[in-house]
Amino acid sequence: MRVWPLLLVPLCGCGDTPLRSAWADLSRRLPAGDPIPAEAAESGADNGPALRIRVGGRTAQAALVSEQGERRLWRAGAGVVVATDGGRVVATSGLREVLVSTRLDGPDPLASPADLLDRPAEARRLVDLMRSDRQPQGMRFGVSVRCRLRASPLAGTDAAAAVLLVEERCRAGAEGAHTNRFWADAATGAVLRAEQWVGPGLPPMLVEFSDAGG
Repeated sequence: MRVWPLLLVPLCGCGDTPLRSAWADLSRRLPAGDPIPAEAAESGADNGPALRIRVGGRTAQAALVSEQGERRLWRAGAGVVVATDGGRVVATSGLREVLVSTRLDGPDPLASPADLLDRPAEARRLVDLMRSDRQPQGMRFGVSVRCRLRASPLAGTDAAAAVLLVEERCRAGAEGAHTNRFWADAATGAVLRAEQWVGPGLPPMLVEFSDAGG
């Protein structure tokens, strides 16, 4: 089991391509509301690797602050912090609902998107959730998330620059069902963009890796 510890609570241009069009379509489908603080949206990342984050009506740029293998920690303004493992968001801080930690039960099928073209896979993880006010009644520990992943080529891409769309359909117990989507480079497996559930009551988090290193 791979574990992301509770590490975030104390931290308070490509032209017109099919992938960019998909990002624009997703942005238009987001519900109203601004879970990201205005101060975070106004802050920009310094030069270097950055993560573009969108939740609800606001977008923020988060700078890379630490890296250990595929595990990365990103920080925007106003205490907004996101941890990623490869192309998956595994913890957040600074939103009204906090994804405290993620514990993967076995290898993550998202690490090999091309394998999911012919062989859909199942995955399980445990997540800890809490509200930003940190009141006990808003804390939920060990929420089981069971998922099924499958991949397909993104419509409009050619064989020389293939992008795979990985759809991950999940059920998180009493928190209900949700679908995560990941756009990955078919040749390298790197996640380029993602739309991911990061807690109940929030719109999905859209992330874009500026260095395609997810």
